[in-house]
Amino acid sequence: MRIILEILRAMFIMIILLAIFGSLLKDLYLSIGNGAEKYISISYIAIFFIIFVLYRNKFQFSGWYEGKDQEKLPKKVTQLLMISSVILILLPPIIAHFK
Repeated sequence: MRIILEILRAMFIMIILLAIFGSLLKDLYLSIGNGAEKYISISYIAIFFIIFVLYRNKFQFSGWYEGKDQEKLPKKVTQLLMISSVILILLPPIIAHFK
């Protein structure tokens, strides 16, 4: 039962944070005004990476599941995912500028 609750909790966290961050980025891209909002799907991948890092490094330790497999992501993986996220967030305005 704890595993099901943890899966539901992870899905709820992902949906809420994806909606919040996606809305903020869409508003930001609209304020730039060069058509970057057409490429918002690229930013959703970046948001997913950020949520994944947050969950694996912080949120999983405060949930219902207490398995032995709980450990943080390695530092290099965390850095790679966060750098990739920043690049993916900056990419839509750049693509829109050159189209």
